[in-house]
Amino acid sequence: MSLNNPVAEILNQSGTLVLDGALATELEARGCNLADSLWSAKVLMENPELIYQVHYDYFNAGAQCAITASYQATPQGFAARGLDAAQAEALIATSVKLACSARADYLAQHPQAGKLLVAGSVGPYGAYLADGSEYRGDYQLAPAAMMDFHRPRIAALVAAGVDLLACETLPSFAEIQALVTLLAEFPATPAWFSFTLRDSTHLSDGTSLSAVIALLEQSPQVVALGINCIALEDVTAALQTLATLSAKPLVVYPNSGEQYDATTKSWSHAAAGCSLSDKLPQWQAAGAKLIGGCCRTTPRDIAAIVKCCQHQ
Repeated sequence: MSLNNPVAEILNQSGTLVLDGALATELEARGCNLADSLWSAKVLMENPELIYQVHYDYFNAGAQCAITASYQATPQGFAARGLDAAQAEALIATSVKLACSARADYLAQHPQAGKLLVAGSVGPYGAYLADGSEYRGDYQLAPAAMMDFHRPRIAALVAAGVDLLACETLPSFAEIQALVTLLAEFPATPAWFSFTLRDSTHLSDGTSLSAVIALLEQSPQVVALGINCIALEDVTAALQTLATLSAKPLVVYPNSGEQYDATTKSWSHAAAGCSLSDKLPQWQAAGAKLIGGCCRTTPRDIAAIVKCCQHQ
């Protein structure tokens, strides 16, 4: 089965693929209470129209890729709310349909927008644990059990028609290994892999990035790799490390600069002193090709990135 690479298709045209920004914290800004183990997946159950609107607003800001509201949407997480596997998979499919509907409606109004992608979010096992461990990677699960955890969501995302998978916020080398193995069960589906870091040369669990990239380089389905959900000031050094290790396009979508407390599930308003668009030239010089925002970023941030790219 041949592998389509929509990332390469866009990069061949424009040089940069602009991703969307935060979904969950944008939903919070619009009135959703996400102090919940399901986080943004809770809104799939309660207010899906709002997810559609956030996706549409990011496309309207110039984003070329929407990331689905499935980061914390797993059969295991939904089971705790009394949903069976079929109901959980239907909600995961809904996350795709909402993004695809927003894309179709935006393209109907802006047919000149070009190719727009929908990436299916595959959050780490640590996100399901809802204890902040996606920033530590200090969890253990046998490889087969890890694959069993991720398989139903990936299958539902692929069946619902995502263009690629966003295997994101990954802190654990063992989990990355399991996901690469699992990805081969879906041979027509490309993916990007993005990690959280301990420092500019190590994954959150302490594994060297050289070991991580050596693994990902072996998979033709991994069409981009990089970092997300990290502090703005840590991005450039990490990209410089990754650029020495891989020729694949680098992806980066960091947080706004505020700090997250996993215990209180709240953000502190520490001033970052800069914005994503301020850092954009540095990141591009370091090899970043897929660029967007993670927690606390907004459609305004994405519009600023788009504006910078248009003036290059």
